[in-house]
Amino acid sequence: MVERLYLDWNATAPMRAEARAAMVAAMDLVGNPSSVHAEGRAAKSALERARAQVAEALGAEGQDVVFTSGATEAAALALEGRGAHCAEIEHEAVSAWCAPDLPVDGFGRVTVADPAQSALQLANSETGVVQDLPPGLWLSDLTQAFGKIPFAFNWLEATCGIVSAHKLGGPKGVGALVLRRGTDIAARLKGGGQEMGRRAGTENLLGAVGFGAAAEAAARDLDAGVWDEVAEIRNILKLALEEADQTLYFPGWETTRDKDGAGADRPALLPNTLSVIAPGWKGETQVMRMDLAGFAISAGSACSSGKVRASRVLRAMGWPEEQAGSAMRVSLGPGISREQVLRFAAEWGKARKKALERNG
Repeated sequence: MVERLYLDWNATAPMRAEARAAMVAAMDLVGNPSSVHAEGRAAKSALERARAQVAEALGAEGQDVVFTSGATEAAALALEGRGAHCAEIEHEAVSAWCAPDLPVDGFGRVTVADPAQSALQLANSETGVVQDLPPGLWLSDLTQAFGKIPFAFNWLEATCGIVSAHKLGGPKGVGALVLRRGTDIAARLKGGGQEMGRRAGTENLLGAVGFGAAAEAAARDLDAGVWDEVAEIRNILKLALEEADQTLYFPGWETTRDKDGAGADRPALLPNTLSVIAPGWKGETQVMRMDLAGFAISAGSACSSGKVRASRVLRAMGWPEEQAGSAMRVSLGPGISREQVLRFAAEWGKARKKALERNG
């Protein structure tokens, strides 16, 4: 049997033991958090503890964290009807509510003219490029950055932020909108007035508890330097792939005009993310070949990589259609070893050689 290696952490991270244990314990809480009896108060206490855990990990205040069904709902809550601007590199959960007209340079950096009417992600899921957020930004998608790089929401000077639990080892189907103190958001889901009147409906207590435990554990890992170790392994992988094939491009590390990476001009990157363009070999074919070889990777965002088309993120960065359609994304997590990524690079190199031979 093929020993599988999961290299798609930006799509979803494996659930943390802390999150699983917290959720199992919370299954014994029978009360509704909105009920005033003892059982309800116990459930409410667990919910508010989870809110405080997420807030502390984000560098925010507990009362400013609104639990949602995920970052997608959080984006809709903050952006619907606002007429905001964004860039084509944003996740579709954000760009669906914006005019994607902000300019993007060859490294994937975005220029924002009107921050108060704009959305800009902190880090890109495909390339790992980290943005310099302008003060006064209306919304930032913090989903990929949360738990991987140090930041505090209260220092970002953004009005709204969105996060998702499953990207940092929590359960799927729960996320949050975090707000700058005093921000008024109109509820889209109306009913019982839960979440301080910002999002009605009985709270997903198990999801919130798992989210809180995962966020707390992720913050500990970040403080302990775990993601610095991941960056070292990512860099080893990049070098191994370069040695296997000199024709590769690495978006975010270089542009279409600068194969050498532009040194200090290159933006900061997430520690775990590597986007690789292999000219002449379609991204979805790479994903299938490596899946058969026992490796889980993607051709881009998990929400769009199943669609056979060139990456719109890479196209926005200036990469030609053919190259943007020949990209794979490898995203690592804690515990992945040097030996494992070298094994992946060797298998990928063999598959790449065969693909080139078939194409003549």
